[in-house]
Amino acid sequence: MIKKIDISKKYNLPSEVHFCKKCVISNQRPRIVIDSEGICSACRYFEYKSKIDWDKREEELLELLDKHRSCSERYDCVVPSSGGKDSAFVAHELKTKYGMNPLTVTWSPLKYTDIGWKNLNNFNDSGFNVILGMPQGDIKRKLCREALIEMGDPFQGFIYGQVLFPLTIAIKFGIELIFRGENAEAEYGGSPESWNKKYLSIDEFKKIYFSNYELDFWLKKGFERKDLSFFYPPNPDELKDKVCNSYFYGYYRNWSNHSNFYYASKHTGFEPNVRRTEGTYTKYSSIDDKLDTFHHWFALLKFGHGRCTSNAAREVREGYITREEAIALVHKYDIEFPNLYFKEFLEFTNLNEDEFWNIAAAWRNENLWKTQGNDWVKKYPVK
Repeated sequence: MIKKIDISKKYNLPSEVHFCKKCVISNQRPRIVIDSEGICSACRYFEYKSKIDWDKREEELLELLDKHRSCSERYDCVVPSSGGKDSAFVAHELKTKYGMNPLTVTWSPLKYTDIGWKNLNNFNDSGFNVILGMPQGDIKRKLCREALIEMGDPFQGFIYGQVLFPLTIAIKFGIELIFRGENAEAEYGGSPESWNKKYLSIDEFKKIYFSNYELDFWLKKGFERKDLSFFYPPNPDELKDKVCNSYFYGYYRNWSNHSNFYYASKHTGFEPNVRRTEGTYTKYSSIDDKLDTFHHWFALLKFGHGRCTSNAAREVREGYITREEAIALVHKYDIEFPNLYFKEFLEFTNLNEDEFWNIAAAWRNENLWKTQGNDWVKKYPVK
């Protein structure tokens, strides 16, 4: 039995729950801001985006590309890419529209789905060199288990690799330019100060994406530095002479998950899944990993919103569905448990069911959940 976590205190969440009046997200999402008119910062950012001069942003992009463009066979930028719709769009447009020579870098999922592996190969076949980083299996599984217990997030090890491995490859190849996709802080609800960020330094990435858990933290939890060596970027002395900023392609190009899906389907052979993802209604987002549904399910326990809330809120902002439709989808899918790969998750983390449910109980936010018979239900369902 692990100690019960005070979620509201740990994440500095408001005691009163309020929902955005435009979408379906609540103020329980870390770092999101809901203003005096009841509108969340992500919705405000979409209002702001509608006024951006995208032609001028593209001129900025061309200036940046010309600064780094290779005049030989040398790679001139790194694109972290899973073969999914968003990164495929970035890599393909950089190569075919802007004449860049991108090296794509994949950090392997915890456990590949068939469709995820197929999409990576389709992407490779469409004309891209891919470096695949796959950390030692026993360490990957152990870190998944320990992060679940310590952070309520089994995906933390993947996040380290996703952020750091492209930096490692860029430095090894002497590449100074990395293009990631959208600025998540702006697109999904960070402060307005993040809206015009073109790039983040590695220290800023660590602060936002590592949730204050540096890699060195795990040395206190029984890991040795050699266990995590594949996750670490080159040593600090080497970094002093290298500049590798991670630029957001979504700063320069009007970012749309829907548009990216159609683009990648046409140009890189991206295929949606044959089934919808558990916990939501979509078939094309984050479909390469069997186990990332548990990342979203534990976010549901902690913050009261799961993958469906995130997907529906985004589609409201992009104008594809109404708030009323989003509410109906959230009520139908948000609290669905990811049964499909539950057994594989238990095997991967070396947990039995009792241990899993004890961990889940420790991370369930009692400010947001109540029991109803034998079930847990949200105290504050979106209305």
